[in-house]
Amino acid sequence: MGTSFNEKFDQHSVWRREFALRLKLLAQWLQDQDLMDASVEDRLHRLEAQVRVDKVMVAFVAEFSRGKSELINAIFFAGYGRRIMPASAGRTTMCPTEMGFDAEVPPCLRLLPIETRLHPQSLMEWRMVPEKWERIDLEVSNPKQLSEAFAKVAETRRVTQEEARALGFWHAQSSDSNPVPDANGLLEVPKWRHALINIAHPLLKQGLVILDTPGLNAIGAEPELTVSLIPQAQAVVFILGADTGVTQSDLSIWREHLVEDGQDLSTRLVVLNKIDTLWDALDSPQEVQAQIERQKRSSAEILGITQDQVVAVSAQKGLVGKVKNDAALLKRSCLDQLEDALSHDIMGRRQKILGAAVARGIAALRGETGRFVQVRRRDLTEQLLELQGLQGKNKPVIKNMRARVAQEQAEFDAAGVKIHAVRSVHMKLMREIFALLGPQALKDEMAQLTGALKQKGFKLGIKRSYGETFERLRANVREVHVKGLEIHAMLVATFLQLNTEYGFSLQVPDEPQVEPYLNDLDLIERSHVQYLGISNAFRLAQPEFADRLVRALSNRLRSVNETALSDIEAWSKSAASQLDSQLRERRKNFVRRLEAIDRIAQASTGLDERIAEINGRSAELDQAERKLVELTDSLLQMTTPARFGVAMHAA
Repeated sequence: MGTSFNEKFDQHSVWRREFALRLKLLAQWLQDQDLMDASVEDRLHRLEAQVRVDKVMVAFVAEFSRGKSELINAIFFAGYGRRIMPASAGRTTMCPTEMGFDAEVPPCLRLLPIETRLHPQSLMEWRMVPEKWERIDLEVSNPKQLSEAFAKVAETRRVTQEEARALGFWHAQSSDSNPVPDANGLLEVPKWRHALINIAHPLLKQGLVILDTPGLNAIGAEPELTVSLIPQAQAVVFILGADTGVTQSDLSIWREHLVEDGQDLSTRLVVLNKIDTLWDALDSPQEVQAQIERQKRSSAEILGITQDQVVAVSAQKGLVGKVKNDAALLKRSCLDQLEDALSHDIMGRRQKILGAAVARGIAALRGETGRFVQVRRRDLTEQLLELQGLQGKNKPVIKNMRARVAQEQAEFDAAGVKIHAVRSVHMKLMREIFALLGPQALKDEMAQLTGALKQKGFKLGIKRSYGETFERLRANVREVHVKGLEIHAMLVATFLQLNTEYGFSLQVPDEPQVEPYLNDLDLIERSHVQYLGISNAFRLAQPEFADRLVRALSNRLRSVNETALSDIEAWSKSAASQLDSQLRERRKNFVRRLEAIDRIAQASTGLDERIAEINGRSAELDQAERKLVELTDSLLQMTTPARFGVAMHAA
């Protein structure tokens, strides 16, 4: 059996902590060596945040009664010796539930009342208003109390048909998905709109986020689930019943909420749950297995995925096997195969992506710091040649040398006017970039789209309005790229001139790439346009629902813009900090040269001492360069798959 998801996630977290510690040691060493400028410090902070705050969201999606909550219990919470998530027969998880860990918040369950759907605020906005959530403190070491608290996510309430319509659970034109009225004509709806569980479970503490979603009707009524949370999950586990295969409602969830045109489906894992319902005393184990394989093939064909993306399990028997330490039952449940798929296919892929990104950051950090070392080496060489040229010279020659250095210093200071002019143009272009991707520009775009969505009746032209909105957003990103290229060209010319005239080693970072942000916009557009199909036409006719949809879109777009601006600002800072550090080093060098000449003029022994001092500093610099390579090499080696501390043979 391969490494389980829990084990692999734990190993991944150990790697992250060790890497963050080594990064901290590197930062301290750079500080001690006076090699830390604003750009290097910013790059270190970004790398540390990337490693420490790296979250892995796994979304579990299924129609009702597919055993989704039981599967979560079996994979993540069997160690408690009992069910933690409610997993009885029938509808259990009635509201979307997120489980994660925030050290700044006490262990608790927070529940957002369903009535908040009557207001226009998005889920993201409601998260900022904690007093509107009902809070239940959790006793992490008390499984019974946890189970009783988590049972609240399955609570429902009875409402009139009119209330159900206002809350988004009743559509006169779509009777198939409507709840069935009871004898009094009342309808059962979830009591809670969203649940947040903050618990110090070992996996959650290490950055895992679990998203447990309800069935089709509840998913469709909450646009942020479909257009924000699920698309951003690193993995989606879609659960089917092994006895039923792909039903019509399963297919609706898959097509409308989990699959987009041109999307990479490798992050989708399909689970055929409840294979124990096929265990039959009248059939041989071979016949049962053949039936399971047929269901796997059929499900893969219908969903358009490869058969190895379909895993057949019994979550209930797997949980029992773990709790009772029944190895035979656990093996028969095939839960280990699912954990294998999660760990190698999903965690393995996530680790490779993180490792590659971190490796690029470390390589850039080494290059930037290495140039800093070279600047000092060049200054030392320059001083050494200058002092060696003074050996055996008389005082007038030394005096002339001092005058020449002072003249060089004056000419260098005069060049600051040109540098200031370049900085002014640079900052002007950066302000224009920030205006293109800033909050006001996005607010204006969303206001225009909201106007189109709030037209009465069916929104027949809404897809065109979305298309036009996203085309303008893409045009803004492309314009940002043009301005970035303009800054890059200006800096290349300026740095070349400074390198030529003053012997600098300035190197302009590669121009910022915008393809990742354009790809993000494409992904967001696909998930939203897919949501505008005929199945949601009646929901879109409701102004309050359309408003929630735009708010969800705005939150997601704001995140893309902020990331783009952060990356562009870091790129700009890298170039500016290089210039600042080399200017600073050059000014220090002038001061040191003048001081050395003055000391030599005052004492005959000063020259030899100064040359010996420079040779000593040069040796220290050689040692620092070797240490820099050693420290960054150790970090780079940690980014290779073999150093993640986990078996990667199946990845």
